[in-house]
Order: sequence, then C-alpha cells, then structure tokens
Amino acid sequence: MDSEPRTPLKIHLVSTPDSPEFARFTRALTRSSVVGLDAEWKPRRASHPQSAFPTVTLLQVACRPPAAAAAVASEEPAVFLLDLSSIPLPSVWEILRDVFASPDVLKLGFRFKQDLTYLSSTFCAQGCDFGFDRVEPYIDIMGVHNILRQKQLGRKTAKVSKSLAAICEELLGYSLSKELQCSDWSQRPLTEEQKEYAARDALCLLEIFSVFQAKIINKGKCLKGNVVLHSDRMNLGLKEILKESDTCSAILRIKSFEALHIVRTTTAEFPHGIVTVDEASFRSSFQSTKPMDEALLLVVRKYGEKILLKESDRRPKASKKKGRKRSSLNSVSKEARETIDEWEGPAPWDISTGGDGCPKFLCDVMVEGLAKHLRCVGIDAAIPHSKKPEPRELIAQAHKEKRVLLTRDAKLLRHEYLLCNQIYRVKSLLKNEQLLEVIEAFQLKISEDDLMSRCTKCNGRFIQKPLSTEEAVEAAKGFQRIPSCLFNKNLEFWQCMDCNQLYWEGTQYHNAVQKFIDVCKLNE
Repeated sequence: MDSEPRTPLKIHLVSTPDSPEFARFTRALTRSSVVGLDAEWKPRRASHPQSAFPTVTLLQVACRPPAAAAAVASEEPAVFLLDLSSIPLPSVWEILRDVFASPDVLKLGFRFKQDLTYLSSTFCAQGCDFGFDRVEPYIDIMGVHNILRQKQLGRKTAKVSKSLAAICEELLGYSLSKELQCSDWSQRPLTEEQKEYAARDALCLLEIFSVFQAKIINKGKCLKGNVVLHSDRMNLGLKEILKESDTCSAILRIKSFEALHIVRTTTAEFPHGIVTVDEASFRSSFQSTKPMDEALLLVVRKYGEKILLKESDRRPKASKKKGRKRSSLNSVSKEARETIDEWEGPAPWDISTGGDGCPKFLCDVMVEGLAKHLRCVGIDAAIPHSKKPEPRELIAQAHKEKRVLLTRDAKLLRHEYLLCNQIYRVKSLLKNEQLLEVIEAFQLKISEDDLMSRCTKCNGRFIQKPLSTEEAVEAAKGFQRIPSCLFNKNLEFWQCMDCNQLYWEGTQYHNAVQKFIDVCKLNE
C-alpha cells in the first residue's frame, strides 16, 4: 500500500524578476547550502527533427534551509518553479551560473547532465552567451542509492540503475507519481497538478540526501580519516596548504582570499596590472552563500563530483544515415527511459511460470565477451546464430530457446513488447562489472563448483566421465593438439559434448578459477 509523502510543500512560482517570489528565490539561494535541481520540457515525438535540443520551460530548485542542514526541523524546504517561458532569461542567468559553480552550495540531481545540456541550449538561444558549462560540487541521487545499497549489503556490488520513483519507494517509503512526466510543459498556465508534480521531483532529492547524510554520519563512515579545522593549520601559508593532500576547502577559500589581496597590493603600482582573476566573479561565487557546515563539507569532500559540458555535448547527435528514422527512445522522457532499462521479471526460466529453474541468456554482439564470462561461472549463455543478426532474429532465438536477451543496444528496447520479460539492457562497460550486474539483477546463485563447468567456446556441457591422456590424444586427432608435456602428468581431460573441445586442469584453468573466485567474491 502506497503512503502519501509527509513533507509539506512550499511552492513558489517565479515568473517575473520584479515579483516578491523572485526576491524570495534569491534570498533562499543565499541561505541554502544544499539545493535539488530538476528541469521539464515538452517531450518530442519520434518524427520531430533532432537538429536542436528541446527548450526547457521549467526549472525546479528545491532549497534546504540552514535549520534543516543542521538537522533542526524548524523550517521546511521551499521549492521554486522558475517559469523560463515567462521570465527574461538574462535576469536569472548569472544567479544560476554562480549557484551552479559555487563551492558553498551542494547541488543534487538525478542524471542531471541531460537537463543541464538542454538548459544551457535554452539560455544560449536567448542571448546568454555560453549558457552553463558546469555544476559542482554535485551528487547524483543514483550514486547515493548505490552507496546506501552497498553499505546495507556490507560489500561492493554492481551498480544498478533504478528510476527516481523506485528509489523514492525504497528509501522514503512513498510512491512518486510519474503520470505527468510527458504532459505539455510548454502550455500556460500550468495546472496545480503539474506544479505539485514538478515540486515533488525536486523536493524528493533533498529528502533522499537527508536519509543518506543521516546514515553515513550515524555510522561514522564519512568522518573517518578526514581533518577538522584547527587554528594551527589556519596559520599555514597558501603554498603549504596546497601541498597537503587532505586540505579542507574551507581553509583553501580563506587562503585564496588572502592571496588575492596580497597580489592586488603587490601589483597596484603597475599601470596595466598582472592580475587575471575576475574579482567580482570570485567574490560572487564564494560569498553569495554562507560556507557549508563541517558535516556537509566532509560529505562533499568524500562523495562530491562535477558535471562538465564539453563542446561535443552542446551539439545534438545527428543521425548517421540520411532519412533514417530516429530511435523512438529519443522521444520519450528521461524517467520513461530509466524505467524500461530495469529488470522486472519473472524470468522465462522461473519455475512459477513453468520454467526449469536454470538461467539462460542470449548475449548479442555488443556483449559477446559477457557470454564467455557467464559460461566461466557455469551459466548457460548463447550467442546469435549469425554474426550480424537482425533484431527480429535475436527476438526469435530468445523466444524459441526461452532466454533473456542481454544487450547494450538501446534500440532493441523498442521491441520489448514482442519479448515480454525477455530483454535486459546491460549498463556496465567492463566485462567483470557486466557479469556482476547480471548476477545481481537476476539474483543468480554462483558457487565454486560451478566455475569452468561449461565450454567457453560453444556453451556446451562436458562429458560426465573424464578421459585419460591416451583417450584424450585419440579424441583430439584431426582438430586439436595435446601438448606432449602433459603426457606424463597423469591429468584428467574433459570433453565438450557439443563441439568436442578438450580441457584439462592446467595453469590456465587454475588462474581462471581464481580470477572468478575473486570477481564473484566467493571466498567472502
């Protein structure tokens, strides 16, 4: 049973720069050390030309007040909805740019890079040169969920990709409705339902981060090994401060200000000067908000990252073939894409659906290396019958053999309706991480006895009774050479029942077994 979110909403719609809501917005930014960011735009249809990015029409900024940052619940967070279709964009560009880059404001988002790309394009189109190129310090809620998940399990696990709604359900205990995700966000006035939906999307980022911050502080994980401000360190010079690997950014800010004034004083007599620092922007980015408190600063130092837009990010990805239809995935919303990436089950081998309980996969050409890794841990993993199969061929093979199709090709997800519960998009890039991701997603049971129990060449099973050296030499005639150095070692040989490949327990075998014991953490 879903429960309603308990945090009350304080929604402020900002549509003009001379409104009381705009004044509240700027004041809230100067008092907040944590903000949640989200953006909305009108979803495009698949047939829409992709020569330009969508225009962002609404930016949501959820501000956590100082009382909340200090864990005192005397003041609730406020959510500001910036109506970018009404407010002159130059009036908010510098404010947002400074907040996005301010070291005193932690920015939270959920896969916010795409939002930032569209937002920057929208501002550039309205005469705000360069738009936005960075957000730092930044923490992604997807990363927060994975960190909490690893801490709960007590070990490192493959990263999982969940929708924001699923993360809210898991960590906050309430369901985040996504019914209005694909509504027309360019239409004005916004409905009350749209306003609440947009505000909730930003507010839940603060709520999830509060859960995260409370848990890591309670366990003492964040504070371990970090330094605290001491007066003796405050007396160090900037050069000495920068030499220390664990320098606190609060000290660095103070010393940077001192260094700036020293340079200004030293170079005052030169007519042209040698100072290249823009003091106005320096002061704006560092003094527009109050410095972070110690606990938050330590969280940022340990988990903070940044989003940087490269020049290539600012250009829409054009189709390589002229006239070729764009993938329908490009037209769906961010949340919808994240949802279809997830595995929901049950798998075709599930006993409850008439399966035999034995996991079986089909790895397309993009994850063919993963097939060999799965075979090495005893999992049935086939590859396509042809080298360049069409999507219909993959779907037919997976359906006929009752396998789950593993792929990194997002275009194949368009055919999900033809392959219900039999397709999974692998997110990881490296084979070891892909293996762990699949094991985790499908809750596969791996034991040491399963290792190297399948033919890595063809996915076949081995004969039940091992062959002697003489029998192996005879069986290998015409297609495989048995090294003569093995003749006197009294080894046992195992033969694949499908392709007749011979295997023996030599150095490569033992190295492979140890490798997958380590990768799958079977000795823990």
